[in-house]
Amino acid sequence: MTLSSESGGLVVVTGASTGIGAATARELAQLGFHVLAGVRRERDGDAIRGPGVEPLILDIINPDHIAALSLRVNADPQRRQLRALVNNAGVGVNAPVEAFAIEEWRKLFEVNLFGHVAVTQALLPTLIRSKGRVINISSVGGRVAMATYGPYAGTKFALEAVSDALRREMAPFGVRVVVVEPGAVRTEMLGRAGTTTYDLTPEHSERYLGLVHAVTAQAAASAESGLSAGDAAKTIGRIVTARKPRARYTIGRDAALATRLVRFVPDRMLDRLLAAALRPYFPQSNGDLHPARG
Repeated sequence: MTLSSESGGLVVVTGASTGIGAATARELAQLGFHVLAGVRRERDGDAIRGPGVEPLILDIINPDHIAALSLRVNADPQRRQLRALVNNAGVGVNAPVEAFAIEEWRKLFEVNLFGHVAVTQALLPTLIRSKGRVINISSVGGRVAMATYGPYAGTKFALEAVSDALRREMAPFGVRVVVVEPGAVRTEMLGRAGTTTYDLTPEHSERYLGLVHAVTAQAAASAESGLSAGDAAKTIGRIVTARKPRARYTIGRDAALATRLVRFVPDRMLDRLLAAALRPYFPQSNGDLHPARG
């Protein structure tokens, strides 16, 4: 059973320039909502603008942008209620824990965690009044941290924890908090996996260059076979309209499998399974670029 969207309620989608965010904005507009689509550049807003999709310049780590968003929501000229906040904005990176500079860790958490918290805090009073919902786009990386995914997975594990706490805090007020955990989805972020620039010292290169190569190749293979952003958007659309959405949704067979493995497979065995899955992607011509050993 679903909620009616005929009233044209508002939905905020952050990170709506491309990928899952853009597809979700369009999907929700087709369902009858008026979508405030957060983008960082005017040209991205021009690309996504359309019936039911109103682009807003929104950098989720910019307090002025968040304040402007809150004002726009609460001063809606048609007095539409805020049905949902979809926290989708994010930055992807694959880097070994040792090789990723601590200042870069802080920047990553600023976008992938603190920015979502800031937007949520700003809109929660409105969502409480409307008994709306918060939908946090996490990742299968929020349940299992593979090699070189430490920084990114760290932000997603944290987002999952915040979501659990918020869900329990909001339950008395009728606000649903839902986590979405996509696996391989064909988006710009997945296509760029492993290519985010960071420095490898000669020592780090000796230790990790083969691993980074393998992870990049594996991610590229996953991108080819992953679900489309539109498939993910349809799941998010169902979450927005469902009367009683679940606390968590996985998207993709790989995400469903990974979450089950984490629950039922001992850690050391899981380490070996992940290492075995990665091994075919290591370079074969250079013995120094050895695969990770379980």
